[in-house]
Parts: sequence; C-alpha cells; structure tokens
Amino acid sequence: MVNTKVSLCGVELTNPVIPASGTFGFGYEFNDIYDINVLGAISIKGTTKEARFGNPTPRIAECTEGLINSIGLQNPGVDAVIEKEIPRLREVYYKPIISNISGFSVEEYVHCCEKIDKVKDVSIIELNISCPNVHNGGMSFGTDPKNAQAVVEAVRKVTNKPLFVKLTPNVTDIVSIAKACEQGGADGISLINTSQGLRIDLKKRKPVIANKIGGFSGRAIFPIALKMVYQVYEAVKLPIMGIGGVASAEDVIEMMLAGATAVQVGAENLVNPYACRDIINNLPYVMEKYKINSLTEIIGEAHR
Repeated sequence: MVNTKVSLCGVELTNPVIPASGTFGFGYEFNDIYDINVLGAISIKGTTKEARFGNPTPRIAECTEGLINSIGLQNPGVDAVIEKEIPRLREVYYKPIISNISGFSVEEYVHCCEKIDKVKDVSIIELNISCPNVHNGGMSFGTDPKNAQAVVEAVRKVTNKPLFVKLTPNVTDIVSIAKACEQGGADGISLINTSQGLRIDLKKRKPVIANKIGGFSGRAIFPIALKMVYQVYEAVKLPIMGIGGVASAEDVIEMMLAGATAVQVGAENLVNPYACRDIINNLPYVMEKYKINSLTEIIGEAHR
C-alpha cells in the first residue's frame, strides 16, 4: 500500500494534488461533478480587497497544448469571500483550504491577509505577487526582489498562518525573487504562475483577447515550470508547491523529484474538469510502477 500523504508547514494533505487558484472557482462548483474531498487541498479563486469585474472580453485564446487567459482577478472582494464563499465551500469540503490573495499595493495585501488570518477554515495563505493580467499590481511586486521582500515582510506581521508566495516566471532570475521572499519571512513558495503570450485573429488581423497580451498556461509550459522548481529548491529551505502544465500523475511525480512538496493543477482543469480526480486516482498506480512507497521520500530526489 503506497503512501500519498504530504505535509505543508504542518498542514497535512492526504495527497499532494491541489487545484490551482483561478482554475477551480471557489471549489464547491465542482462538487456537483465529483466528490471534491478526494483533493489534497483547494487553492480558491484569487481575492482582492474590493470586488472586481475583471478584464473586458474576450478573455481566452486557445493555443497548441495550452491557452492564454486575461481574466483580471474577477472576484467578489475579500469580505464576500469570507462571509459567503468560504463557508459555502466548507459545507461540502472538509480538507485544507488555501486562500489566494492579490493586491495593487502593500496596504491592500496587508488588509486582505489580516482579515483572512482570522478565518479558521483557511489553513494556508497564498500571496499572489505574480498575476500578469492586471496593471500596476500583482506582477509588479513579483519581478523585483526588494518589492517582493517588502510585501512579504508587511504581510508576515499580520498573519501567523503558513504563508506561501506565488511567483511569476516572467523574470530573468527566479532564484533571487525566491530568496527575497524567504528573507521576508515566507514559509513556502508557489511557482510558477502563467507566462505571457499572444494570439492574433487572422480574419480580424488583431489580437484575440481584448487585453492583447495574457497569461500563457497549459501543458506547453511544464518544462519551464519544472526547471524553476528545480532551481528554487536548490536555493531556499522552504517547501514548494509546483505549478505549471501539470496534466498527469507522472507530471506530479516529476515535479516532486524536482523539489515540490505539493503540486497544483491549473489549466488542465479548464480542459478536463475531472483532471484532478483522475490524477489522484492514477497516482498510486504510477507510484507502484516506479517503485515509490511514499511520496515524501522522493521530494527533491533528482538533486541527490
């Protein structure tokens, strides 16, 4: 009998598979499709201080082995998430909940995290300093080590919950950003968020999505994400949630060998709503195939 359990900063997960924020709504929507309690945890939709309608449509463009999105952090605002969305998820889900927080200023990040810190149903805060689809926010913090450290330090003062920082791949040196987050007091790193991409409509002869450039995700970015997980694992002493192009149980194993403790599934949920369930169901068979008794034994093994 294989052991799929892992631990993120003391938060126990029955398996390492987590739907990535922005690809799984607030979670309860999927409970009509399958029992979401098979999931290791859920990272809920990105949350900001105020409600956001998001970017103008169209927001999605298909690509070979991926897609480009420019949703723009559409969400009902932190108060509504605390009062309505998290309780609604908790009605059907008893596993750990990860709250993904975005912002346009240090003060906004602090405001939201301070409120989420008081929510007992939230086990982990995921600080999103990497969203490429909003102006003057998100990624502007995640592309500069000093800015990244400053926002992490500020948030660290208002929460005792495990704090994971979600990083952008749209930088020349992911390691320096991860180190800055570690110095700022982060408990873990989530990487990567989407890359950037563009599609042009041949008939209209203009970009497909209204925002022109959007976040590129899907199976095509898996090698990029894997490389960055590998690099960051060697540079910091923090647990990593690996994200980017994960579409199979084999991908989960590969991410963990590179250094991830848990693995988030993103764009694949939009292609196949059963993706996380199928990966979890197949994981024990893949472990047996590669003679893996416990997942904790293989974390970072590719470095040894």
